[in-house]
Amino acid sequence: MASAKADAKEKAKKVRFVILDIHGIMTDNTLFYTQDGIKSEAFSLHDRMGIKALMDEGIGVSFLTTKISRADEQMAKIYCLPPENLWGQGAKMARVDQFEQETGYKDEDICYAGDEMIDLAVMKRSGFSVAPADGSQEARNIADYITTAGGGRGVVRELAQFILEAQGKWDDFLGEFK
Repeated sequence: MASAKADAKEKAKKVRFVILDIHGIMTDNTLFYTQDGIKSEAFSLHDRMGIKALMDEGIGVSFLTTKISRADEQMAKIYCLPPENLWGQGAKMARVDQFEQETGYKDEDICYAGDEMIDLAVMKRSGFSVAPADGSQEARNIADYITTAGGGRGVVRELAQFILEAQGKWDDFLGEFK
């Protein structure tokens, strides 16, 4: 069952941009290696629908991870993420600062989804923070919303619906499929 703090819906109403950690949010943190040392990861196609829903309803989306892999680049293409929104930077807070300076967005305009200690500072600062059900205890403790889904199992799809329902946009998105 999802868990939301009392003010989560109010915070979600203000979201204009969603920043997603990749590993632990878009993936389950499992890495596969072939005998040749080639790495691969599994991503959820449910999240593709969540990203589509957010972008179709006017909410920007970016991926933020320490280092962008070829798999991350391919998934960004499949999810129709603009290339300029694929951010690889270890200093996550610095990248958010830069983004806010470039766009004029404020902390309260931003949703950040993270699962681990490296995400805590950005989660604390963001207007609306999300952690997956299997995120670290520290991330779940400070998250405004904890999904029922674990990392790589539809976290983004679930957070998208929560945000768009809070903003009264979910039915508009669903109308596209009726």
